[in-house]
Amino acid sequence: MNDWQSSLGSRGQWAENGQATRRRPVLRTILFCLVIGFVLFELLGSYLAFRISGPATAEAASAVAGPVLSVEQLQAANDRLEKKLAALVPKEVYVVVDTGSNRVTLRQQGEVLRDMPASCGSGKVLEDTSSGRRWVFDTPHGQHRIKSKVTKPLWIKPDWAFLEEGKPIPSKTSERAEPGMMGDYALGIGNGYFLHGTLYKRMLGRNVSHGCVRLGDEDLAHLYNSVPIGARVFIF
Repeated sequence: MNDWQSSLGSRGQWAENGQATRRRPVLRTILFCLVIGFVLFELLGSYLAFRISGPATAEAASAVAGPVLSVEQLQAANDRLEKKLAALVPKEVYVVVDTGSNRVTLRQQGEVLRDMPASCGSGKVLEDTSSGRRWVFDTPHGQHRIKSKVTKPLWIKPDWAFLEEGKPIPSKTSERAEPGMMGDYALGIGNGYFLHGTLYKRMLGRNVSHGCVRLGDEDLAHLYNSVPIGARVFIF
């Protein structure tokens, strides 16, 4: 290698070393700025999150919890609620039908006068494929009133009863009548629903009816003699 080549090589190596030496402080500065920026960004984000969510969360918690009441205030509020509930209870006798447990209770001012096993709606569905008609055998929930009282009721079989038995639907009303099926008494609550007797006493306590409420003979007689027309019937 000649002197010119040696000189050029030395200058090139020096230039590269010098550039590398100058780059190091710049890179350190950039890296330092990035780290500081990231830390500041995280701190700012945490601060903003606290400012935005903190008061709103406290406000929401206060809204849910409501004002703090003293024992005396809570007792007074409870007394007012009990008075409102007591005012809703009928003064006269009324009937409560529990379709879930199949129980009927005769009550007056909240006191149970008689507890009776019953059979309520089965909830089954019957469809007539030829006509498209559909029946759901549920006992109607809600508040009702005794609208009629009948002795020795005569059951006029509806269309679904014949369809259920796989029999043709008769054209004459006389062919639909079946005495004794509803027991000795029936108390109507409207829309074709009754509290009545049954031939299937062994099924009391089960959901097997077509929507009416079935009772045993003695319980039905007691209910018939105790409940006047207009008495309320609560079904749930």
